[in-house]
Amino acid sequence: MQDPVRLAVAGLGNLMGLDIGQISLLIIFIGLVCLGTSFHSNSDWCKWLSPPGWICIGVYFYLGAEHYFKIDDPVLIFMSLGALPVCMAYAGWDAINTREGRTIPSLQWLRGAVFWSAMPYLAIQHVPLLNASVVWFTAWNTSLMLQWTGAGDIHLGQMMVDLGGGREVSWQNWEGNRWLLTDTLGEGGFYVPMENADGSSINVGFVLGCSALQSMIVFVGALVAVQEAPWKRRARALFITIPVIHVLNVFRNAGIIWMHISYAGNWDLWGINIFDFGHAYAAKFLSLSAMFIMALVLFELLPKLHEHVLDVLTPVLRPLGLIPKNVNA
Repeated sequence: MQDPVRLAVAGLGNLMGLDIGQISLLIIFIGLVCLGTSFHSNSDWCKWLSPPGWICIGVYFYLGAEHYFKIDDPVLIFMSLGALPVCMAYAGWDAINTREGRTIPSLQWLRGAVFWSAMPYLAIQHVPLLNASVVWFTAWNTSLMLQWTGAGDIHLGQMMVDLGGGREVSWQNWEGNRWLLTDTLGEGGFYVPMENADGSSINVGFVLGCSALQSMIVFVGALVAVQEAPWKRRARALFITIPVIHVLNVFRNAGIIWMHISYAGNWDLWGINIFDFGHAYAAKFLSLSAMFIMALVLFELLPKLHEHVLDVLTPVLRPLGLIPKNVNA
């Protein structure tokens, strides 16, 4: 049985002459414009842009689950599939509040947090020069870490472009636009293969998802959208979080490559090899734990951020009994 949401989106794309990648980009762009306008505008009618914006955001992330099924990443599969019902719930909550003339500051914050998280990420993702630069910088830092610690004499290969269908080409020979990605690329997109000192491949490549840019942008959006806090305090929080996330991510990447080199072919857990275990399970657990700890630090710096997060989670936490029914949000 085929996915009805994906079929509907693909059908809409066919009517507009767009493939699934292009129509997905159009959907997320419309959703972000709706949320961004609702967040930044003081006009009452702009608040009605928020519900369709939420639905577009949910559909976009839901469509991305197919990629995570292919790479067997259970954490991101769960998060992608869960995005659609969660966003639809926020759309309904937003519509009820707008109809009744209520303004909930925390829901307003969430609109801005999503807008300022997703829009910069999409800009980097769809500007090939920025995309490739972030990928190369992450791979280079990881290579330096491996060499500095003695974990492996690993070097960067040539930047490649996955054209899809098993076709790939080097960055230098790629004929696409360097300033705006107008082609739908393969799963790898822009990637850097890692090599041993003798030039042999270790069968590991770096893509944009290896940069932890998603994690960084989430914190950027959350902090920028806290309009009640002074800019100096928000900037201080950003200077704490972004470098720390990058350093932790370099350690993560280096650890995964070291395990892959050291135990590839000699380790198996219920059919899961060492690379998949390290990448999809162990590293995900450690990354989410680190983000949770950093969030606690930010809550101390910006109590209003903590208040907003609790308020927008109230519809989920209250039915679970984690928030008393007599506490208003």
